[in-house]
Amino acid sequence: MVVTEGKAGETYNIGGHNEKKNLDVVFTICDLLDEIVPKATSYREQITYVADRPGHDRRYAIDAGKISRELGWKPLETFESGIRKTVEWYLANTQWVNNVKSGAYQSWIEQNYEGRQ
Repeated sequence: MVVTEGKAGETYNIGGHNEKKNLDVVFTICDLLDEIVPKATSYREQITYVADRPGHDRRYAIDAGKISRELGWKPLETFESGIRKTVEWYLANTQWVNNVKSGAYQSWIEQNYEGRQ
């Protein structure tokens, strides 16, 4: 949509018209994991609180008003439906996750994108 209908040189933020504190996102993921792959104790109990780094972001918010006004864009997912699909994808694609963690993914990136600019 942005490529075909947007104005050249313009920037469009794409978001779900919602704002979440970082901990609310973490709690949501923990609750989904409790539902989908339950353990003896809640995933929330695995959270380790640490001191924030200087300038730490406490929340994330994107103003997607411009893309909605100018291009008529609307999100197809809510935060809840999108985060559920994301968690389910990661659980269904553990080999991809393992490749990223092991460095194999970086090798693939280098092999397929080396020399591109």
